[in-house]
Amino acid sequence: MKEQNGDDKVTDERVNFIQQQIIDDLKAGKNGGLIHTRFPPEPNGYLHIGHAKSICLNFGLAKTFAGICNLRFDDTNPSREEVEYVDSIKEDVKWLGFDWGAENEFFASDYFVKLHDYAVQLIDMGKAYVCDLSPSETRDYRGTLQTVGRNSPFRERSVAENIDLFRRMRNGEFTDGSRVLRAKIDMSSGNMNMRDPVIYRIAKVAHHRTADAWCIYPMYDFAHGLSDAIEGITHSICTLEFEDHRPLYDWFIEQLQTPCRPRQIEFARLNLSYTVMSKRKLMQLVDEKLVSGWDDPRLPTLSGLRRRGFTPESIRNFCDRIGVAKRNSMVDVALLEHAVREDLNQKAARYMAVLNPLKVVIENYPEGEIEQLDAVNNPEDESMGKRKIPFAREIYIERDDFMEDAPKKFYRLTEGREVRLRYAYFIRCERIEKDKNGEITTIYCTYDPASRGGSSPDGRKVKATLHWVAIATAATAEVRLYDRLFSEPNPAAAKDGDLFTRKINPDSLTVLEDCWIEPALADVAAGRAVQFERLGYFIVDSKDSTAENPVFNRTVTLRDNWAKKAGKQPFKNRRSDRK
Repeated sequence: MKEQNGDDKVTDERVNFIQQQIIDDLKAGKNGGLIHTRFPPEPNGYLHIGHAKSICLNFGLAKTFAGICNLRFDDTNPSREEVEYVDSIKEDVKWLGFDWGAENEFFASDYFVKLHDYAVQLIDMGKAYVCDLSPSETRDYRGTLQTVGRNSPFRERSVAENIDLFRRMRNGEFTDGSRVLRAKIDMSSGNMNMRDPVIYRIAKVAHHRTADAWCIYPMYDFAHGLSDAIEGITHSICTLEFEDHRPLYDWFIEQLQTPCRPRQIEFARLNLSYTVMSKRKLMQLVDEKLVSGWDDPRLPTLSGLRRRGFTPESIRNFCDRIGVAKRNSMVDVALLEHAVREDLNQKAARYMAVLNPLKVVIENYPEGEIEQLDAVNNPEDESMGKRKIPFAREIYIERDDFMEDAPKKFYRLTEGREVRLRYAYFIRCERIEKDKNGEITTIYCTYDPASRGGSSPDGRKVKATLHWVAIATAATAEVRLYDRLFSEPNPAAAKDGDLFTRKINPDSLTVLEDCWIEPALADVAAGRAVQFERLGYFIVDSKDSTAENPVFNRTVTLRDNWAKKAGKQPFKNRRSDRK
């Protein structure tokens, strides 16, 4: 969707239902023509790809309609919130390419005094009361979807008594969980959220911003909608699970004199196959050390995707393509993988690396000679130029590029066959050498000097081109082959506890040591994406890679080969998977 033109019209025909509602509001003259959205994360974990959809949507709407988007941290639960999460959220939003501006950064804790005053107003109006029921009693009194709730025996306390008790809660006179403040709405409502919800609870926990200034904290449902109203948000974009909460948000705003009344619009959250999107499940994977941390490249967290080599452009394009919908559905992770392939195909420089090496000796090539050959950095972008790669008598090729007893449709190297070495020469396998266990250790070949650069001097054709590195100049590296974290498309579907962890893909991480890379790769900076020719897209690991011991993470294979993993020879330099 394109930005507005001077006539206040959207110039692209692809308008989703949220954009259409905003267009309708603008035509009706609501909010003085202003569009003000917000992205309101809770700082109790790291952002994931689902949050990216919300970020792109909220900031995108503000840009499209020449409005404002706030970044607001809904920090009302200090027992689960940390400054680490606040910092990571800011980093992720900026990395995605959005800048909210210092004047548009807020915290729900900025409004603790105002929210407290709102609570007192509700008590004065006879629409809130202090309740002494225990948590289990509160659940029992609340009823079920089939049965109405019952009024709390403390529901008819006088305004004066409620004001006094709430003041004493604020002063820390009561223990955690002994009393709560509840809104007085309707215990027979068909919407469970309207059955006298808790709006304040006692929690003698230090807050990451207000320290020990408070020992009572507003509940999320009380603070969220009112924070929107305080900030002047015109359109509150939420996921579908908040649809049943909308009447409650509206009730609070109707009872209190707030600066504005935001319009809440719900859309379907992102569910991505072969992973989990629940913050609780992600935290379980981290806490149980089933992954190496929040930035493990197998996780759908933005820090994990960044470390794995996904680009912000690929994620924004992915979010744009899946669009916004009114019904929840599962999006195939292959679409996200396609988006990053498409982006890196244009951006990533090509290099050669051998992950599962097999030695080749070119017997008729001069001993001790090293020549420099021209290689194209990226055939999709001529401006990236060329580089020199060294060639010598002894090289490494991939072990699965040679087969002794090759079937008819195996076109790579075998005895008596000729293949092309990328940017180099035609070589022919003459004989092989094996160790005492019968494993091939060395291939002996001859080369055609007239085929320099990989061209055919007499028009003869070969059916395969292999990548390689010269042993004399190659550097070693560790390569981590990341794959989908789970072996089933919907691991979260398990209804019996935490069985989703049993569905972790055992091949989600393969660590290869003593891989060989062309010398130019040793100088690639951390965080830079490259393509290993014929193998996939990789990135220099931002945490573990050093100049002496480079580490490359595989972002994605060149093609979607999830269903084509059988038949490859095992890696000889593989070690146990690392957490």
